[in-house]
Amino acid sequence: MFHKEGQKIIIITFFIVVAAILAAQFYIDVEWVRYIVQIAALVILVAILQFFRNPKRLVTPTFDDILAPVDGKVVVIEEVDEPEYFKERKRQVSIFMSPVNVHVTRYPASGTITYSKYHPGKYLVAWHPKSSTENERTTVVLHTPKFGEIGYRQIAGALARRIVNYAEEGEQVTQGQDAGFIKFGSRVDLLLPLDCNITVKLGQKVTGAKTCIASIRKQDE
Repeated sequence: MFHKEGQKIIIITFFIVVAAILAAQFYIDVEWVRYIVQIAALVILVAILQFFRNPKRLVTPTFDDILAPVDGKVVVIEEVDEPEYFKERKRQVSIFMSPVNVHVTRYPASGTITYSKYHPGKYLVAWHPKSSTENERTTVVLHTPKFGEIGYRQIAGALARRIVNYAEEGEQVTQGQDAGFIKFGSRVDLLLPLDCNITVKLGQKVTGAKTCIASIRKQDE
């Protein structure tokens, strides 16, 4: 299953690859060169297909947990001053996606979208400390029943040139639902309350709509 944001690119790439294979077959006389061109064309097609894959994730929504919005690796867990919307300190958990990860963004919690804004910007590498505030990005805030307002940012990386964000203010959304897509390498920051219990560690690999990132802190902790 492939994401709808990749349909046009997949179709164009398919026809280019077929044309390249046929052209190599008829116009390249040196056999080993012909094979290299044809194999390279197929590798490109496979790479595009795997990038836009959209595996089905069955989610049983819960108000007690915040789930990973994307597949990737946890690269930041820290307290930050959030200046755009919250204007207060938040717990930030950042997930870096390499080009081989699934790049579908999924809502980390169920709730009502209270803020959704796109920001044009730079294309620093996604793990750069200033990428959260200077790169092309979107900021989305959800009001949830138990965590209050939480936020997440889709951040373009050095290769990404288009962020797709489906969140609209006032919309009711469900945990695990498709929230958008980031093309070709990127990062997502979660902005969470200071008193929530972070359940992941730095360097941990997470799976979108499956891995629990944070939970309601127990009263006796």
